[in-house]
Amino acid sequence: MSKSSPRRFAGRSTGTVTVIEAKVHRSSARNARMAFILTAVIVGILSTVVAASYIHPILAVFIGALIGIPTGGLVWLLVRIWPVIRLLWWWTPETILGILLLTAWVQLANHTPTLVTLLVVALVVGVPAAIRPARRQVIAWTWCLVVRHRLRVCFAQFIIANQSGSLPLILWARPTPVGERVWVYLRPGLSEKDLEGRLDKIAVTCHASTVLIERASENNAAYLRFDIKRREVLTAHVGSPLVDVIDPTAPVSASPLTVPTALDLPDVHMPTVTLPAQGKPAGKKPAATTTANGSKPAASSASSVEDDDTSDWI
Repeated sequence: MSKSSPRRFAGRSTGTVTVIEAKVHRSSARNARMAFILTAVIVGILSTVVAASYIHPILAVFIGALIGIPTGGLVWLLVRIWPVIRLLWWWTPETILGILLLTAWVQLANHTPTLVTLLVVALVVGVPAAIRPARRQVIAWTWCLVVRHRLRVCFAQFIIANQSGSLPLILWARPTPVGERVWVYLRPGLSEKDLEGRLDKIAVTCHASTVLIERASENNAAYLRFDIKRREVLTAHVGSPLVDVIDPTAPVSASPLTVPTALDLPDVHMPTVTLPAQGKPAGKKPAATTTANGSKPAASSASSVEDDDTSDWI
């Protein structure tokens, strides 16, 4: 019987299931310790060697320690807060958009009357909602923001197979005529082949019809492109300019699209080319006579045997 444990991030309990917090927390702590030790030792030794050529070796050791330990601490801090930086990166478009909207609202409310403020807000919200092309663009970009988070949830739920808990880095997304296109940079432990077997689950998570994966770079297998398809544009009705060419008042017989029907193939005269047999001079072959309906008479078996040269088949 399985037991569910509360997920934690940075030592605090949370009810959201956005990332695998416990795995990311342990991985960042382990990587931060290793980064601190390696950086402090390497930078300290290099600093000691350089300082020993100018001062006493004992003093050079202290100077190397004074330089190596703070440098290692800085690297430890960067590695330790990497999960937070990655979380901020995931929400960067929404954060920037929220800051811009809030700043615009505050500036508009402070410098205009209430009636003008409400009128401007009504225009900003109502015009894109009333105009169909603008409304479709807003919806398309909104789906791009949603798809980035849906892919992240999908990766966190069933795609991660490594022990470090490193999620793929979702870079950018833009709308396409059939859906969205998302660029993803994979971390160690995942490959394109692993994702191809889970395309149906990714489509379900993204509320899409199908999902295709292609390499975005020929030199880097970790840089992938996700094409999320929501609709089929090839089934739409497209107007043809050929309809304007035909006069609707013209009779059917005068239409340029009228084609002959009930065509008898024997009535079509096609030139025949006879290749000379090997070892015999080329000569004209008498024209074959035709019957009344245009069909050729059947050739006799004796003439067929005499004309055929079977020397090359023996």
